[in-house]
Amino acid sequence: MSTIVDFAWIAWLVLMAVFLVIEMLTLDFTFLMLGIGGLAGLAADLLGAPIWLQVIIAAVVSALLIFLLRPPLLRRLRRGEDAAKTNVPALIGQPARVVETVTDSSGLVKLANGETWTARATSSPPLGPGEDVRVLRIDGATAFVHKIEEKKS
Repeated sequence: MSTIVDFAWIAWLVLMAVFLVIEMLTLDFTFLMLGIGGLAGLAADLLGAPIWLQVIIAAVVSALLIFLLRPPLLRRLRRGEDAAKTNVPALIGQPARVVETVTDSSGLVKLANGETWTARATSSPPLGPGEDVRVLRIDGATAFVHKIEEKKS
């Protein structure tokens, strides 16, 4: 047991190195906070704290950093991201026009972005060619659509 206590500083250094390498691969700030917690554990070891106290200090510092420092760091990191929806989320709610009759089992629609998709109707009556519809959801390569109600003036 005394060997573990005598060389705990090496374990803290290895643990910090592992956490920092994982952080470089994930860029999520979680393992950075754990690495800093490991630094606190190392500092406690160098100041002569018993191993159980070192672990508690490392855990408390890590938890505080994860809950208090990580969220603002993530917000700052992601501040410049493009907020525009892409891929499937961008298709939800998009208007389309029926190309081939759309029933609850088959059909084709042309989306406003020019793409043609297989479609299924979410309502009972079939939707005829030329009718305007809106995409409710996407399941695989199938758009589930419903008829756009005409506004009465």
